This record gives sequence, C-alpha cells and structure tokens, in this order.
Amino acid sequence: MKSQMNVIDVYDIATSTWYLQATNGTYPQPRVNPCAVAASAPDGSSTNIYVYGGQNLIPYNQQIQYDDMWILTVPSFAWVKVDTTGQSVPPARVGASCSIWDGQMVVVGGYSGATNLSCDTGFYVFDATNLKWQNNFNALSGGNTQNQQTSQQKDLMGLSGSYGYAVPGAVQSVIGGNAKGGATITAPVRAPTGGPLATGRPITYTVTDSNGAVVTQTGTATSSSGNGKGKGGPNIAAIVAGVVAGCFAVLAAYLGFCAWVYRRQLALYKNHVAATQRAAVGAPNEKSSFLPSSTEGSSARNGKGSLTDQSSGIGAASSRLTGVNSTGHDSDAPPLPTGVWPPVGGNSTANSSNEDLMVGQEPSFVGVLLNPRRSLRVINRD
Repeated sequence: MKSQMNVIDVYDIATSTWYLQATNGTYPQPRVNPCAVAASAPDGSSTNIYVYGGQNLIPYNQQIQYDDMWILTVPSFAWVKVDTTGQSVPPARVGASCSIWDGQMVVVGGYSGATNLSCDTGFYVFDATNLKWQNNFNALSGGNTQNQQTSQQKDLMGLSGSYGYAVPGAVQSVIGGNAKGGATITAPVRAPTGGPLATGRPITYTVTDSNGAVVTQTGTATSSSGNGKGKGGPNIAAIVAGVVAGCFAVLAAYLGFCAWVYRRQLALYKNHVAATQRAAVGAPNEKSSFLPSSTEGSSARNGKGSLTDQSSGIGAASSRLTGVNSTGHDSDAPPLPTGVWPPVGGNSTANSSNEDLMVGQEPSFVGVLLNPRRSLRVINRD
C-alpha cells in the first residue's frame, strides 16, 4: 500500500510506463511542492536526489512548511536524512526553485508562512558534497559545457551539474563505496515491481585520479552514439562463462551417448561369445547350425573320406551358414576352423558388422569414443 513517501512513482521514458518502487529507511513526511536536484557519483554507481522543503497541507488550514533536506539515493532507493544541526538553515518554504552546478545546490524563491504565505526573494547555496549550507557559491574551474563529472564527459548520458561532486559520507554508510563511488548496493533494496529497475543496472565509468592512478573500476565510460544514447559494455565474463558451460554440456551429452552405445555393444559381444561357446561344446552327434559336424570336420582335417564326403560336409555346413549351394565352392577349399562363426548373408554392411563382433577383442569405451558411427552400425544390425 502506498503511504506518504515510502513508495515512489517511477516513469520509464523509453516505454512511457509508470511503475511503483518501494523505498528503504526512514522516509520524509508527506509534502507537496518541494524542490529537488540530482547529482551523480563520479563512477556513476549511484545518483543522489536531494529533496528540500515543501509543505504539508494536512490538516486543513494548518499547513506546515519544511526546511529539512533529504537524499534519495538511486538505484538502491534508500532515504538518507541530512543532519543540518547548528547550520544557518534558510526559512522553511514551499514552491522554491532548485538547480545544481559544480556540485552545489542553489535554492531560489519560494513561499513561507504558516497562515499568510509570503514570497522569499533570496537565494541560498547548499554544498551537496559536504552537506552544509553556505553563504557563497564557489565556482570551480574546468568542466565542460554540461558540467559533467570528468569521467563522464565522453558520454552524453552523463548527468549535468555534477562536476566536482563527491558522494557524502552519510550516503556511503548506506550504499557502501567511497567518495568516488564504488557503491556495493546497485539495485533496489526492496524488490522492484517491474520495468528497467528489475532488469537493468546503472551505467558506470572508470575514474582516474589526477596523477593517472585508477581509483575505481566499476565500469567503463561509453561513447555516445549518433542518436545520443549511451549504454554499458557487454559482460565479457558472463559471455565466456556461458560458452564454457555450453561446451561442457555438449561434452557431457556426447560422453553419455557413447557410454550407452558401449554398453549395448558390449552386451551384444558377450551374447555372441556365449552362443559360439555353446555351439562348440554341443553334443557329438548333434549338428550345429553354425559349425560343421565333428565327423565332417575330422574327415577334412585328417584327409580321410572321399572328395564327395568332404564336399558334402563342407557344402552342407556352408549351405547352412551362408545359404550358398556347395557346388558353387572349390572342393579343395580348407575347412572352417572349429568355434568360428563366419559372416552370414551377402550384405557387406551386415558382414562388416558381424566381423566387428568376431575380431576376438572385447569392445572398448575408447573405441566407441573414436568411432561411434561404427559401433552404432553393429548394434543397429543386431
């Protein structure tokens, strides 16, 4: 629920949209017609809005003018009350005009008085860095035509009037950092409701001392483009981390796929070895569909029996193994070794796949990694 000044209305110029943003810390009493200026930290990590004066119209006919000074530091959206005890504070007023130049807030005019408002024609100067009212305006030498911080002069987005400004100690105690900036709180303390406050970040700049030493390294100033829009540089670390994470994800997926193929190929290899062993130790009088009978094999090995017997035995085995008639083979071909399962069929891919299983070596994970396509052909054929 919006109450007094604990919730701020934020207008996004880019999208012409209003947002509500809750603030943190003790906030000012409700008021109308205060005056306000904004000053940027040298490195841009915070922008501090100074709010002075104003009037409370409640209750009716008992309006009160204020002479207090508050700072709303952005993007943390934390309120800081300025302690002006013992200073020569201007009379309380409403409707004054405020401007900032060389880091000093100039207050002109306004109305004061509890019941009969009168116009104040004087002007007053407040040092935004030291948080003190002063009698004179101290013009600073240097600066560009927009009176930007030295570190922001190459960017049209740099806030004007901030030349010579430093972050006050009272603000540093809330958002961290130092006089040059380096804020540690660079997002709203209270969760943003939406818009750029929820996803954006302040444009930051690298600040160097007069001797060339780097004071803060919160970012780099961006040159203005032709349309006057400035923007922060890309987050190189995030890009590198994303690429590395993506490479590891692809590698993990490939290793998982190879592990699955390896397990399948190893299981097929063991099944074929077991089948070959069962065929090799079968009953003496039982003919295997994979191997020639013992009689046929012994006749071929001992040179006994007729050419017809040898041809018949080998042809029978070959017919069963390859589906080719024995008459199509050379009768002098050497017999098949016992325990070997020859290629089946006439398809070269199938033969190659079966040969892969029968080379006499157990499949290895490294082999699958180097040639997963060959391993896939084996398991898909089976």
